[in-house]
Amino acid sequence: MAGRYQHSKTTIGVDLFQKVSEARVLMVGAGGIGCELLKNLVMSGFSYVEVVDLDTIDMSNLNRQFLFQRHHIGKAKASVARESALHFNPDAKIVAHHASIYEPQFDISWFKSFDIVLNALDNLAARRHVNGMCLAAGVPLIESGTEGFRGQVTLHMKRLTRCYDCDAKPTKKTYPVCTIRSTPSAPIHCIVWAKSYLFNQLFGNTEEEEPTINLEETSQNAEEMAHLRHENEALKRLRDAIGSDAYGKLVFEKVFTDDIKGLLLMEELWKNRRPPTPLNFEEIAGNRKSTKPMRDSVEWNQWDHKVWTLEENAEVFLESVPELAKRLLEQRRTDPNYSLSFDKDDDDALNFVTATANLRAYIYGLEQKSRFAVKEMAGNIIPAVATTNAIIAGLIVLTAMKVLGGNWSDCKNTWVASTINPERLDKPNSNCAVCTTGSFILTINTRTATLRDLVERVIQQHPEGEDESQGLGISGEITVQEGDRLLYDPDFEDNMDVTLKDLGILHASRVMITNDDDDEETKNVTVVLHIVHSDSLGESETLFILDGDRDIPPRPRKPEPETNETKRSANDLTEINGESSLTKRRKMDPEVTAVDDDVVVVGD
Repeated sequence: MAGRYQHSKTTIGVDLFQKVSEARVLMVGAGGIGCELLKNLVMSGFSYVEVVDLDTIDMSNLNRQFLFQRHHIGKAKASVARESALHFNPDAKIVAHHASIYEPQFDISWFKSFDIVLNALDNLAARRHVNGMCLAAGVPLIESGTEGFRGQVTLHMKRLTRCYDCDAKPTKKTYPVCTIRSTPSAPIHCIVWAKSYLFNQLFGNTEEEEPTINLEETSQNAEEMAHLRHENEALKRLRDAIGSDAYGKLVFEKVFTDDIKGLLLMEELWKNRRPPTPLNFEEIAGNRKSTKPMRDSVEWNQWDHKVWTLEENAEVFLESVPELAKRLLEQRRTDPNYSLSFDKDDDDALNFVTATANLRAYIYGLEQKSRFAVKEMAGNIIPAVATTNAIIAGLIVLTAMKVLGGNWSDCKNTWVASTINPERLDKPNSNCAVCTTGSFILTINTRTATLRDLVERVIQQHPEGEDESQGLGISGEITVQEGDRLLYDPDFEDNMDVTLKDLGILHASRVMITNDDDDEETKNVTVVLHIVHSDSLGESETLFILDGDRDIPPRPRKPEPETNETKRSANDLTEINGESSLTKRRKMDPEVTAVDDDVVVVGD
């Protein structure tokens, strides 16, 4: 063992090597960056690493995720990464979790058990979640990302540096509704319609406003907008048939036949453009033949890259609709508000979007795309480069060593383009809604404690005396939320005597409290409670235990000074739609974030 690590001891010194070898490291994500990073960690002397990744290995991963080989396709990334990395260093202890980082087992206590967290994630929502957990646990976080030949490594430490959410994320690319839903002129228009409109209408939360479609009515398009509103209402009525044997056929005839016939009645719309051609269900799918035998008879990679025939698209559409409907209905048995969201790695969702977009493209005489091409366009991907991943992974390890050695102030946020460009660490954004909040661990019996207990005793009760069960003492008009779900405000007190468990507030839930106080010094205080369930509390006088910094900082509203991030020129990096793509990474919307360690194209 001494020989294995001699190079590391000589390079970084015996004292730092000792800290590195004793550190508990959490690595979230085992894709392109994650594979390089795990190899670097075990070869540099890190002896304990836990890896969390929900994905399985796909053919498209093999060109850059070198820990995986062809015979690993379909297996869990975290588990295979562990097995492969142990060949580099059998002495390392690697714990693999094939799971979502959102799962209750990965609670605040679990995060606290690590000395440092390294993100190699593939989406903005998960990055934000890990950022919030690290802030609450007080654990340093090293964030990373690549896009082609460019990449970045940033350090986030509670109250010392900017957190991941300190910089605003931009809104996503929008498309005029009439282009997407009446007169598409490019394959991307059909893909956006399938992904962001029809998928959401059938399987998503239709109470929410469509995020990527800009609806604007003018006198010139009033007739068209009226038709589209009629389409919407008919589609909402159609959802009542979800789960029926004929649901796929009903949707097909609604969107590819009846709606198109309705558009053809608006003759002015087609004076200067090719009119669409409605599809006939009986002619195309009357003698249905499953595509599954064909998929089984050819290499999956060939099926993924071929442009399907009209009949194949219709069959895939009719296969994917009931599968998605079945999953939705199963989840709604326990959660009536459950909705599906498009995920490029979800086979049913990708099949639906590919087939739907191609059927629509056929109707309008547009080019049709392979499943592989639709995945790239729907995911807004620029392919990753293995060399960039390797550079970024190396910089992550160097940054981690400095942090573990107590020299975090010597670290730099590093940007890789044609050169490696270090920048000083910036102070937290005083207006950040994430890192300026107070974070507490609330240990409570969720089976017996009610919402009234939470509001009146945990939140409003003032901390007095020596009792462990001391409230936060937040005054003013209180709002209590869990995610986007409102639990309580002064005008909504319906659930006050319902237990937390029955409200869905369980172990590892996160509850946010904000207030509207007359006192400017305590106005707009924001607090996050990380719930820990305990059966032993509530039976005695101690109802709950709060652990955290009671000096809760109010969120002031004042101009934010310029930083390296805000001053950085868009010309320093490749521009996409006139703005630096790497600068935009921190500002991204969940719909347009990095995929694996690939990156977004905001636009067509």
